[in-house]
Amino acid sequence: MAKGVRIAGVWKVFPPNVVALKDISVEIRPGEFFVILGPSGSGKTTLLRIIAGLEIPTRGSVAIGDREVVNVEKGVFVEPRDRNVGMVFQNWALYPHMTAYDNIAFPLRLKRMPEEEIKKRVTEVAEALGIAELLDRKPGHMSGGQQQRVAVARALVKQPDVLLLDEPFSNLDARIRVTAREFVKELQKKLGITTILVTHDQADAFAVGDRIMVLRRGETQQIGVPEELYSSPANVFIANFIGDPPTNIYKLPTSHRLVKSLGIPQGVEEGYGELYIGIRPDEAAALKPGDEGHLEGRVVLVEYVGSRRYAKVDVGDGVSLKVLLECDANTGDPVRVRVQKVHVFAPSGERLATLTY
Repeated sequence: MAKGVRIAGVWKVFPPNVVALKDISVEIRPGEFFVILGPSGSGKTTLLRIIAGLEIPTRGSVAIGDREVVNVEKGVFVEPRDRNVGMVFQNWALYPHMTAYDNIAFPLRLKRMPEEEIKKRVTEVAEALGIAELLDRKPGHMSGGQQQRVAVARALVKQPDVLLLDEPFSNLDARIRVTAREFVKELQKKLGITTILVTHDQADAFAVGDRIMVLRRGETQQIGVPEELYSSPANVFIANFIGDPPTNIYKLPTSHRLVKSLGIPQGVEEGYGELYIGIRPDEAAALKPGDEGHLEGRVVLVEYVGSRRYAKVDVGDGVSLKVLLECDANTGDPVRVRVQKVHVFAPSGERLATLTY
C-alpha cells in the first residue's frame, strides 16, 4: 500500500547563514505524483535530499507514512538505508564497469538478500520496464533512455515506499525526453507508488504532476494542480515563471491607458497607485483592425511556435504584448488586440483578481 509523505516546518540553513529552505510544509498523498518545481537555487534538490536522508534539516520534521524519519526537535533521524526510498539521480549514477543486471541488483546485494530472490526481483522489474534484453549490457553500450530505465529499475527493485526523482529527464534529447516522461508517468500510475519529482522545467512538471509545488529562494510560492497554477497564479513570480511563451507583465499606474482600456474594476485597483497587469499570450489575440477588441496596436514581430503564430504588438505608451496572431497581419500592419483574461496583482506582487472578458 502506498504511503504519503508529510513535511512540517522544514528549514535548512547552510553556514555561515545561507537559508536554503524556509518553513516548508506540505502533505503528499499516498500514490500521488508530486512535483517540486523551481529555478536553480530555489532549494528543491535540498528538500528532496532531506526526504531521502542525505541532508539533515536545521529545523522541522519529515514522516513517510506513519513513521517519522527525521524530527530535529525530538532528535529523530532514520538513516537513508532504513527509510525504504528509491532515488534516481540527475546523472543516473550507474556503475560503468557493471552490467545492467548488476547495477539493478546492487542495492539488494547490499542488503545481503539471497541471490535467487535477487534474480527474481531483477527479472521482474526489468520485464516491467521493457529492458530485459539489456541486462547483459554495460552502460557504455546503452542509449540515454535505456540508461535512465536501468536507473529507475535499480530504484524500484527495492520495492520502495516512495520514489524520488532528481531531474531525471535533463540529460535526454528533446524527443527521447517526451517518451521518457510518458513512460515514467504510466509506470507510476501502474505501480501506484508515491513519487516526488524535482525539476526546473515546467514542461516536465505539467506532463507528469498530479500536483505541483513551486519554490523560490527556499520558500513555497504556490501548491496546486497544473491548471490552477496556470489559470490562477498566486503572485507575479508564478505568472511569470509558469507558461510558455512567458506572460506579458507590466507594472503600470492605475491611470495608464492599458489599465483603463481593460476596464479594471474600481474595487480591485482601489488604494493602489499602480498595479501589475499580466496577460498570457494564449489568452489574447491580434485581430483585423475592424474587429472588436480592447486595444489598437501595430505588429512589430511575428513568431511561429509549432502550429501557432504569435505577434508582438506595440499598443503604445511603452507597452508591447505578445499575443496569438489570428489574422493575416505581418510586421508593420495595424491590428486590434482582444484580451480574454487578465491577471491583476498588487504592487507587492500578490494576486488581486483574475478577470475574464
